[in-house]
Amino acid sequence: MARLTLDLAKSIDENAAVYFEKAKKAKKKIEGAEKALKESLRKLQELEAKKERISLEKSKQERFKERKREWYEKFRWFVSSEGFLVVGGRDATSNEIVVKKHTEANDLVFHTDMAGSPFFVVKSDNRQIGAKTKEEAADATCTFSRVWKLGLQTSPVFYVMPEQVSKKTKSGEFMGKGAFMVYGKTDYISNKVNLAIGMNERQQVMAGPLDAVKAHCSQYVVLVQGDEKVSSVAKYIQHRIGGSIDEIIRALPSGGFKVRKE
Repeated sequence: MARLTLDLAKSIDENAAVYFEKAKKAKKKIEGAEKALKESLRKLQELEAKKERISLEKSKQERFKERKREWYEKFRWFVSSEGFLVVGGRDATSNEIVVKKHTEANDLVFHTDMAGSPFFVVKSDNRQIGAKTKEEAADATCTFSRVWKLGLQTSPVFYVMPEQVSKKTKSGEFMGKGAFMVYGKTDYISNKVNLAIGMNERQQVMAGPLDAVKAHCSQYVVLVQGDEKVSSVAKYIQHRIGGSIDEIIRALPSGGFKVRKE
């Protein structure tokens, strides 16, 4: 039981006023302590959440580093929404390798009439290549050509069979590195700039047409041409999907970017 000490020199009302003031001060101290405790708990929760995010990001990056690289990851690549592997060159040297070493019968070879265009190859795996995959391969051929950097929206893209592509000209001379002669009928296909980037279940950073990326990546970012530098966009992408900055930058075309909000 609490005891109260009264000042006999003061009236009951004066004694009551003294204890009332003491009670008010005590209440303020308790409220201040409660507020400080709540703030400390809030900061602790924020630190725990930050620690968890860092741990998760570190775990993602470690899994990314430990994963065995596939042969096609040296090039531009994506898996179409229909499940076909599509591989493209990055430069003259990789164009040469893609067409000469990684093209087989029943594959399809995509290219544009624009100078400096990559060659893209749809790997058939002895299956019938669907119209949707052709459309996505055409969009990728357009997107990763000079079209992106020039701010254009489309390019004359065509596809042919592997046997229609040769290093020899009609006069018997050989074409330079990364260049090929195309003989016979060419099938032109409508296309557009179309780019998204995501992380698939195998912890691979995959960049390609939106429908293809959506089909294989639960987390992805849609990109359009813009003024943002690749370095700043790559940091945002890493925050969204994980992976390494270098792999993200390597997967993107040359030029400026803008993130399209969905």
